[in-house]
Amino acid sequence: MNIGITYKDSGVDVEAGNESVRRIKRHVQSTFNKSVLTGLGTFGALYDLGEIVKNYKNPVLVQSIDGVGTKLMIANAMGMHTTIGIDMVAHSCNDILCQGAKPITFLDYIATEKVRPEHIEDILKGIAEGCREAGMPVIGGEIAEMPGVYVSGEYDLVGSVTGVVEKDKIIIGDKIKKGDILIGIASSGLHTNGYSLARKVLFTHKGYTVKTHIDELGMTLGEALLKPHRNYSKIIHSLMDGSKIEIKGIAHITGGGFIDNIPRILPDNCTAVIKKGSWEILPIFKIIQREGNVPDEDMFRTLNMGIGLVIVVSGKDVESAIIHLNKNGFKSWEIGVIEEGEKGAKII
Repeated sequence: MNIGITYKDSGVDVEAGNESVRRIKRHVQSTFNKSVLTGLGTFGALYDLGEIVKNYKNPVLVQSIDGVGTKLMIANAMGMHTTIGIDMVAHSCNDILCQGAKPITFLDYIATEKVRPEHIEDILKGIAEGCREAGMPVIGGEIAEMPGVYVSGEYDLVGSVTGVVEKDKIIIGDKIKKGDILIGIASSGLHTNGYSLARKVLFTHKGYTVKTHIDELGMTLGEALLKPHRNYSKIIHSLMDGSKIEIKGIAHITGGGFIDNIPRILPDNCTAVIKKGSWEILPIFKIIQREGNVPDEDMFRTLNMGIGLVIVVSGKDVESAIIHLNKNGFKSWEIGVIEEGEKGAKII
């Protein structure tokens, strides 16, 4: 008798999915706190808002969703899938930080051509590590096996974060004015943006691989490009909660670099003037620009150039803010000033 076609024959391995869930369970549970009311496998994740109601007068939820872009291709080429999860959590936390929010829950979505339980476990290890560092639980997620949609061996990763901020402490940049100062806080590398440009220059144009050792970096290109995205949430909240410093605006320097991201927090009559050379540009950015002869405009509009987060404060708060950041391991510089003019940012 002929045996009919099974779901597995069509490219979907249910058992591999179940094995992945078994493997990730302990990593996910390591992030739980007393507000998490459900475990893995429920149709919806339940989270008790009791602590928030107790600690906030007028809590406002802030939500964001994002992926890690083509950095996934570097992780695949290196066979290293843990740090990519850390990246996704940090990127998400930094995005909601721009409104002044603290992260409270995280959801993840992994889509792939073929479920490989060992890869799924590595990804969740990283997500769990990032969430423990951020102080929030992974309350749910999805693993989708979609043969024919993704190229063999590839996957996509998306994360969604929910945060909370007191209504009267929401940061929207409306208090920013002429004379305020921009402080830049160091990145660890490319973070999660600009990888298409980096790959074009380093791999396609120069013929390097992820295993190419670069003396200037003191490591391989793959290692440099996989450095995890920094999470600025705790250090910025320590600055806001533990001092009299007023942070008027926060810009996460991601896709679009300085030119596109800083104007997102500015009032209509303000221009941010960034002083080139006022901070330390990491070697990886110098290499990309030199090897590809990339124009300054493209560099500053595509990459973070060594600055992962920009905060705007009044002149009187600059020194104490930089001292606090540097003392806690976040190298920072005064990198620019707010001037009157058309809403935007320029590099001089």
